[in-house]
Amino acid sequence: MTTPKTPARAVVLLSGGMDSAVVLAMARAQGFDCHALSVSYGQRHGSELDAAARVASALGAIAHKVVAVDLRAIGGSALTADIAVPEYGGDGIPVTYVPARNTIMLSIALGWAEVLAAREIFCGVNAVDYSGYPDCRPDFIAAFERLGNLATKAGIEGEGLRIHAPLMAMSKADIAREGARLGVDFSLTVSCYKADAEGRACGHCDACRLRAQGFAAANITDPTRYVPKLL
Repeated sequence: MTTPKTPARAVVLLSGGMDSAVVLAMARAQGFDCHALSVSYGQRHGSELDAAARVASALGAIAHKVVAVDLRAIGGSALTADIAVPEYGGDGIPVTYVPARNTIMLSIALGWAEVLAAREIFCGVNAVDYSGYPDCRPDFIAAFERLGNLATKAGIEGEGLRIHAPLMAMSKADIAREGARLGVDFSLTVSCYKADAEGRACGHCDACRLRAQGFAAANITDPTRYVPKLL
């Protein structure tokens, strides 16, 4: 009698937004036992962590861990300091860029992957972001994978670690379509940089604008809830 093969484990960074929800669904579809990881870094849109818990449960994550790292202590971003979130990011690196955030998050994921004996780490960086955010570029992901295999026992003594960024070359419309195909309930997600405590979106920030454009281009209804407009 053949013994069934145990599914491989993966750590999936889960912010609670549409991108990371789709990445979790993609990892599950590939047959991985997914361990979802969220980071409470002092972000002003804390309702995304509630969304992450909902998504992890809905998409069958084996576990959902939240690790706290207080990036408000260093500030430097509209998401972690008393800096206004602009309605349009403009040219160059946006003020919503959080210094070293993806490096820190991937480092925590790397540590948990070692503990779990997981060889795969998934994250949701994508083509729409890497024109502005330096830690969403393909070169960064490749460099971090090299670092992970140099800096860990798993990398030196084991079979190595891989960083997957399956959305890297996808537009927001592509992501919306892939999520719909995989059965992601986008009403559970929160993307807005200024979402209120109930997860309702502002409708004006870059994150809201890009999400709305993506769903419209994919011809899929966006279930985002918005803060009621004052008359």
